[in-house]
Amino acid sequence: MAAPQSQQIKQNFLNHPYTQQASKFASGQVNALDAELNRYPMLRQLEQQTKVPKAYGVLALGASSVVLIFFNFLGLAQPVSNLIGWVLPAYLSVQAIESPQSNDDKQWLTYWVVFGSLNLAESWGVRAILYWVPLYFVFKTLFTIWLMLPATRGAEVLYHNVLRPLIGNVKTRAQATTGQTNPFAKDQSFNPAGTTAPSSFEHEKTL
Repeated sequence: MAAPQSQQIKQNFLNHPYTQQASKFASGQVNALDAELNRYPMLRQLEQQTKVPKAYGVLALGASSVVLIFFNFLGLAQPVSNLIGWVLPAYLSVQAIESPQSNDDKQWLTYWVVFGSLNLAESWGVRAILYWVPLYFVFKTLFTIWLMLPATRGAEVLYHNVLRPLIGNVKTRAQATTGQTNPFAKDQSFNPAGTTAPSSFEHEKTL
């Protein structure tokens, strides 16, 4: 008697309009994520080898990362947070270098400038203070994701609103000696290496 009743409750729940609407929304989001992930050959190849859909694999990896970072399981919060900030952007930066467009190059170059500046500030004793902040690595990971996502472009926001004015103020003080009107203009006479080696990318063009 209990089994048919539980089955009836289950069917009523699954047939409820809100449940169907939520299921349709979740399915649409997974399909959109799968279409976005389909741009990356490595993920397509991994899907063929493991027989696991790309979207489900990424969602499972993301959920595992959230658990490890949130609960700091086995002290893995810091390594996982660093992997998110380094490994994925490094892979996408390689893809940007190999692509013919220049916009993605600028996007990831901006990310590395901002991300490197924040890591430098963190290493200057700020980390010792931030370690006492509850869920520090959770907020750091979310902030890193905000920096790198193409939908948010947080690195560009920070660069244009914080780093660029700061660097501009420093370089403006040197205008009196250089005579430049644009503080961000390149100094063609400055070469820290003394000589410039031929570019490997220019060599590829000749092949």
